[in-house]
Amino acid sequence: MPFILEVKNLVKRYKSITAVDGVSFALAEGACMGLLGPNGAGKTTTVEIIEGIIDPTAGQVLYNGAARGPDFCQQVGIMFQKTALLDYLTVAEALETFQGLYQNSADPAALMELCHLHEIKDRYHDKLSGGQRQRLLLALALINAPRLVFLDEPSTGLDPQSRQDLWRIIAALKAEGRTVVLTTHYMEEAQALCDDIAIMDNGRIIARGSPRQLIEQHCYGFTVILPAGVLANDQCPPDCYLHRANDHHEIQTKDLNGCLAGLLAAGVNLNRIQVRSPNLEDVFIKLTGRHLRE
Repeated sequence: MPFILEVKNLVKRYKSITAVDGVSFALAEGACMGLLGPNGAGKTTTVEIIEGIIDPTAGQVLYNGAARGPDFCQQVGIMFQKTALLDYLTVAEALETFQGLYQNSADPAALMELCHLHEIKDRYHDKLSGGQRQRLLLALALINAPRLVFLDEPSTGLDPQSRQDLWRIIAALKAEGRTVVLTTHYMEEAQALCDDIAIMDNGRIIARGSPRQLIEQHCYGFTVILPAGVLANDQCPPDCYLHRANDHHEIQTKDLNGCLAGLLAAGVNLNRIQVRSPNLEDVFIKLTGRHLRE
């Protein structure tokens, strides 16, 4: 499978600080890669080097198997976390303005359809809601019909409905075969959208794989949660691990069916049971020791 993007031993130093320390990865065309890490991990610097915004201290970035040329910026789309637009432009005028910056362009009408902008095409961009503005910025990132798209925290600050709407648009881009590099502060976003995850900390990639691979590799089965007082020590099923807290008990198990059958056979009241599957946030906290927004 050909790689649309290859990153080889990237390093970025600022005096005594090494922000990026030997980052390497390759990305197949049509994949969606999530780059995750706590603040200060080096992910933003890594992405800005790949985008050509800043120069690396060492290392190389290849696009379609070759060093990036002058046409790289014409062929990729970037949705920055914050973008300042010219004043007094409507949504349609902003698309038309950005269209003139590129040699090739997508059909603005098709972009407005994809990003649900038709109903607000005549509204000034500074009068948009948060979700509407993010959809406009995504459309602007796609105006040059890019094969490779960088999305920097696209749903930050959005309400749940607007976030879900944006996710549907990104899923549609994946279905079209676009390649996406996504940075996000939302674990559920990365788990829902990304085929491939790279977790960074201290300037390095410390884990890489699909969400399922990372969860299976770094997490232990299921967690069964019961109210305190409903479970005696001798009622914990075999091959399960019991942890008692003040207001609840947690049972760790890889065999959920066997655990539940054992609890029922022991006469444990399961009316208030909770079962939690491991997720990408569990992986992240285990590997970095921190929640994403720290």
